[in-house]
Amino acid sequence: MTDPTSKLPPRRDAVRLKNARKLSTSSQRWLQRQLNDPYVTAAKAAGWRSRAAFKLIELDEKYKLIGKGSRVLDLGAAPGGWSQVALERGAAKVVGIDLLEIQPVAGADFIQGDFLEEGIEAKLTELLGGKADLVLSDMAPNTSGHVATDHIRIMALAETALVFACEILAPGGAFVAKLFQGGAEKDMLNMLKARFRSVKHAKPPASRKDSKEMYVVATGFRPE
Repeated sequence: MTDPTSKLPPRRDAVRLKNARKLSTSSQRWLQRQLNDPYVTAAKAAGWRSRAAFKLIELDEKYKLIGKGSRVLDLGAAPGGWSQVALERGAAKVVGIDLLEIQPVAGADFIQGDFLEEGIEAKLTELLGGKADLVLSDMAPNTSGHVATDHIRIMALAETALVFACEILAPGGAFVAKLFQGGAEKDMLNMLKARFRSVKHAKPPASRKDSKEMYVVATGFRPE
């Protein structure tokens, strides 16, 4: 993977920073971080929907998650960056679902809705053409700023994604989900270890150093 070290042209930076003076302090901090982030620039240059695409690229390079001809389910898929990466790296079928509308990506099928809706598992399986080989979840709740509350919220989301993944994964399949620092809680970790041959925690280089996010990578799914 090419190291994303290019920067925006100075004139464009100056224009954006001038306009940023009209924003709130928090918005100014966000914009400044975006302007100084080489992954943001590289994502735009490569045509990825978001900088998060590089996180999946780095995870796939380390754990070999996306097999050629595989079926991939992307939970919380908006804006579509992870679905793009899955297709680019050899997946034969990619299906994404999100509460938000997702702009089309050639080769992928998107559903706007809740993956917990009744009957949605059958619909996703039909679109995939069978059980999934890989279930991805880069979902995260809106943060409150309260560390304990945010941790509880993202763990609940990850556990829900795991339960759903265990229903739709093919034998030998893999599961990737976003967590916050501290990793998987005991109950979730026990379930992961019971249903997968290998369970790892990872923080890809594209994940910002000041971010509390990390990922659980579980491979070798074992149906009950």
